[in-house]
Amino acid sequence: GYVAGQSIQFEFRSADGNPDLLPALADELVRLKVDIIVASQTPAAAAKKATPRIPIVMATAGDPVGTGLVASLARPGGNVTGLSGTTAELGKKTIELIREMLPAARRAGVLANTADPFTKSFVREIEAGGRSLGFAIETIMLRGEAEYAAAFATLGRERADAAILQPSLPRKPAIDLALKPRLPLISPTALFPREGGLMSYSAKQSDLYRRSAFYIDRILKGANPADLPVEQPTKYELVFNLKTARALGIEIPPLLLASADEVIE
Repeated sequence: GYVAGQSIQFEFRSADGNPDLLPALADELVRLKVDIIVASQTPAAAAKKATPRIPIVMATAGDPVGTGLVASLARPGGNVTGLSGTTAELGKKTIELIREMLPAARRAGVLANTADPFTKSFVREIEAGGRSLGFAIETIMLRGEAEYAAAFATLGRERADAAILQPSLPRKPAIDLALKPRLPLISPTALFPREGGLMSYSAKQSDLYRRSAFYIDRILKGANPADLPVEQPTKYELVFNLKTARALGIEIPPLLLASADEVIE
């Protein structure tokens, strides 16, 4: 029932893949005296540092309890609430999907974001999944696109069979670099294959963003974010980009392809 420009106004800000810009953007929104800040991914949800007063809606963030954004899922306790993406919890499933797609694979790289508070949980779950499935995991910490060339060179020397990109790192430059050595690169966000990446398995993000409107509405009508439980996703989606698979020389097994929720031709 809200009408943009009349009963509600949106102020969009983006760090364009550079997490170092996020604190200044959060400060700017605080100076504008917005009523609510909606934050996508954990680094943006760290806008909590900029304001203890303005409500912040996560749409979404990884491991909000482990990163200290909320006290608990049931009772967040502060000015932050919203949705958890459960991305860390999918670490083992991600390795399983790599093995289904590439049966001979035994080594996987992880490109992890140094500046993301969620990184510790993200890497921990992937490494645990790797151990349980007999995969060697090579984790490379980096701050952004400027360090990609060195990171991919390391993965080449380590003979990684595939690599996982943390969602809070820039996607398109990584996709382009992975094509040159024909390295299967995946990331747990559906935006990744839609932008030319190979595969993703994640919570259905369109549902999560729509659900964030529920929190915005409740807070605008007077609800306290401290009392609004953090929700977890109920739907997940597997997405493949077949054009990228062909460019990498990969034939995705028919049974795995049949289980996909979306196949990009």
